[in-house]
Amino acid sequence: MADFFRDRLSVTSRASLAPLEVARRLGRTRREFLRDVAGMALGGSLLSASPFVHAATARKKRKVIVITFGGGARDQETFAPEGQVNIPHMLGELAPQSSFFTQVTNRGILGHYVATASLATGVYETLNNFSAVPPDHPTVFEYFRKDLGRPVSDAWVVAPSNGFNRIGESDCRSYGAGLGAQVVLPKHLLSAAAGGGKTDYSHLLHDNYETPLYAPQIAGGEFELQQLEKVLKLSVDDFMAHAKSLSSPDELSVYIARQLMRQESPSLLWITMHDIDVAHSGAYSLYIDAIRRTDRLCAALWKAVQEEPEYAGNTTMLILPDFGRDADEDAGGNGFQHHRTGDAESRTTWMIALGAGVRQGVVYDSPVQSIDLVPSIGAMMGFSAEQSQGKPIQELL
Repeated sequence: MADFFRDRLSVTSRASLAPLEVARRLGRTRREFLRDVAGMALGGSLLSASPFVHAATARKKRKVIVITFGGGARDQETFAPEGQVNIPHMLGELAPQSSFFTQVTNRGILGHYVATASLATGVYETLNNFSAVPPDHPTVFEYFRKDLGRPVSDAWVVAPSNGFNRIGESDCRSYGAGLGAQVVLPKHLLSAAAGGGKTDYSHLLHDNYETPLYAPQIAGGEFELQQLEKVLKLSVDDFMAHAKSLSSPDELSVYIARQLMRQESPSLLWITMHDIDVAHSGAYSLYIDAIRRTDRLCAALWKAVQEEPEYAGNTTMLILPDFGRDADEDAGGNGFQHHRTGDAESRTTWMIALGAGVRQGVVYDSPVQSIDLVPSIGAMMGFSAEQSQGKPIQELL
């Protein structure tokens, strides 16, 4: 089993291969490892059809939860034999229940906000990664709400960074204002609730590991606290008390997401995690801790789906990194610390699909792109992502 990952490409052979071939080999090693460790079968044409019944009533009840995390972890810290200790929940609980896509490629800009915007629009966005601007193309939330006539309470985003405050709605005039998702920024809520007394929460309020000098100013505070109490049905005192017991911003985001599930039961819920991006600080131990925490939190959210009556049995959960990280062998990068090279390992990730409409215990090798996510969700839920440049993933339909 270890040979699948330890038979690494040398620097010379890596340079002689096209990026697509490197990506294909990465996908193949993930497939073989999952087949041996989790007992998953290779999916093919006979397994491509989804078992979900596409009746109008079923689509109306269908819920989709998307979990992305910034700056994905490399195989050697996750799916390689030496890394499996860091993802026990994904390997032992989630993967055996899932359709696992081994080769998801991001061909766009490898910055967290712009990459997440691309995931949310189905178009490789070219906006400035460090600007508080909306995406140029319609988001999945706008497609969902406009085509299906859904209310504002039915689409939410829980985002890790204050710079994500514009992710819920595009700048596309044809969709008009007010058709996007409501965005909750847990760290902004915490800052507003703390009223400037940030001493106990400094570890949660750090906003950007890649460019610490970038701190977008977001006006307000009163509205956010009203949102906390009226929408989430959570008092400021309870929120502050719970925040004190948390060790990471992602834990705070998952806490808020669970409150939303209980109080609003949105049909489309998008959660972005960011703890893994601590890798930019150069501390390998913190990077590993963040991988383990992300693994645990993804499993906790899936458990929450099973426990909530509005979600159990009719929810599809999709988990994927926004992109990867640099290979150790690339002289132009910094290994686990950054994602600067744009090499195949920075661009080639994976996706776990769980729940309604998903075959269990199947690995798919067929290459897909990150921009295929939005049209796939559209096909699941019954709306058209007409401006997306991706294609629906047939194995999910």
